[in-house]
Amino acid sequence: MNTHNYVFIMAGGVGSRFWPKSRNTCPKQFIDILGVGKSLLQLTWQRFQKVCPAENIFIVTNVEYRELVREQLPELPEHNILCEPSRNNTAPGIAYAAFRIWAKDPAACMVIAPSDHFILHEDVFVAKMKQSLEIAGSKEILLTLGITPTRPDTGYGYIKYQQTDEAGIHKVTQFTEKPVYEKALEFLNSGNYVWNAGIFIWSAAAVLAAFEKFAPGIYELFSKGKDIYNTEEEQSFINVHFPQSPNISIDYAIMEKADNVYTMPVDFGWSDLGTWASLYQVAEKNMEGGNVFAGGEVELQDTEDCIIHVPNDKFAVIRGLKDFIVVDDEKVLLIYPKNSEQEIKKITEKLKEQKKIRHL
Repeated sequence: MNTHNYVFIMAGGVGSRFWPKSRNTCPKQFIDILGVGKSLLQLTWQRFQKVCPAENIFIVTNVEYRELVREQLPELPEHNILCEPSRNNTAPGIAYAAFRIWAKDPAACMVIAPSDHFILHEDVFVAKMKQSLEIAGSKEILLTLGITPTRPDTGYGYIKYQQTDEAGIHKVTQFTEKPVYEKALEFLNSGNYVWNAGIFIWSAAAVLAAFEKFAPGIYELFSKGKDIYNTEEEQSFINVHFPQSPNISIDYAIMEKADNVYTMPVDFGWSDLGTWASLYQVAEKNMEGGNVFAGGEVELQDTEDCIIHVPNDKFAVIRGLKDFIVVDDEKVLLIYPKNSEQEIKKITEKLKEQKKIRHL
């Protein structure tokens, strides 16, 4: 394996769309949401060990989840946990990671990947990751993996690209946030759009050059620590400076502005597991009637196409539901139509406004 390749797994989100299973104290990346005996973070960590040496895998998370990371990945060196003291979206965290690894290895190539995605065909995924790292190591480009769309989904961002002569990659011409259905259908039929998976590959030098040009405030803030990264003083520096960074995504800060952005269209059975319905789509329908069940025991009657999670020590009896989400988290019970799941995040926002933090 190339020792100059590194992976940074982003694991600081709160996963509010998976409430109430995902809570502030234990968000979805730390939960066995697939019912396979391992959390999404653990599955992601294992997957990337096929891409680069285990010691080159880092977790970027909120300081609140440091102990959760250590508990779930006991073999991970503590130095490989990058702790953000505040939630400032993806750009500051990626800048921190890039400065940190560049200080250690100026020839570093980086993968930035979410911790909570589902990958069905791992062998294809690993092959594409290795190919993309080879490309990023030889060209000063910002590369993003684009998922070949299979339906006009309005829950994903889209990337438009132009056909180029580059092997396997294409120049990006436009990013589009979640479109309305008619636009999504137009994108699907055009043949030159992919879903934005939020998986990025680049050299540390290339992304730092992009920060310097397009997000100079972020660059200047984190460059102050160039002699501090990878020392015992690093966390103290980050605790002071990280909260001063703007709350901005990497797409807005850099990707939509740079002229050296490319995408690699891929298809390896991907889902961002952003919602209960997306989990239903990829989960095994392990009950009659197309139902997905995880937990203790259940007796279902006249119930179809539901996703049901109950505690391991609970017996549930359900009758007469179709296309519903049923989640019993002991302290919170959610029974909600699957086709209205986008409202779940609004519920958590309302609870926050009402200061009912104990439910979040």
